[in-house]
Amino acid sequence: MTVTDTLDERTMDVREFEDLVDRLGEDVSRWPAEQRQAADALLASSPEARRLIADARLVREALSSPPVRAPTGLTARILATASRMAAEDAPPASADAHQPG
Repeated sequence: MTVTDTLDERTMDVREFEDLVDRLGEDVSRWPAEQRQAADALLASSPEARRLIADARLVREALSSPPVRAPTGLTARILATASRMAAEDAPPASADAHQPG
């Protein structure tokens, strides 16, 4: 964060903002006050900063949604298909190969 001559005026660039979003989350209201003011100013002027917040929200929502369950019987169908494919790919057993020489 770049601090100008007065402590009340702080500026933040998009790179710093992205780092803070990654570390502190997309809810800027929960950030420490010194970062929050600069972040609010950047959000007011930067479409890229607003996009970063929107993207972070999507990630959080995706991670907090309930897991997707596999349909009933999917595991059995996969294993049956794998066994069938393995049997089809196996070389045919030769009668000569099993007889002692």
